Amino acid sequence: QVQLVESGGGLVQAGGSLRLSCAASASISINTMAWYRQAPGKQRELVATISTSGGRTNYADSVKGRFTISGDNAKNTVHLQMNSLKPEDTAVYYCYIKWDVAGGIWTKDSWGQGTQVTVSS
Repeated sequence: QVQLVESGGGLVQAGGSLRLSCAASASISINTMAWYRQAPGKQRELVATISTSGGRTNYADSVKGRFTISGDNAKNTVHLQMNSLKPEDTAVYYCYIKWDVAGGIWTKDSWGQGTQVTVSS
């Protein structure tokens, strides 16, 4: 099973920046990369996605203009640059990668272990 290893979380003051990274443990044919987050007492929500086909991105309204998702297929990595952070961005952030198997006949996916992001006011 392909494992995803996250890094880059931490504590930052409101208005600050953090960059999250996620690396797959094997060389895979990535289809979609995404970041999700889950705040205490809330459901996990989609933050951003990027398609390797054309590089199309999609963001939650709450992070548009502040967060940027990027991916490197050759290195099997996905990043989330977070600027102008707000206390409401505090959550555990999870990366998600879906990849093609057998030439795209089916797909598999995996989740990172989660990294804590805390934004103080």
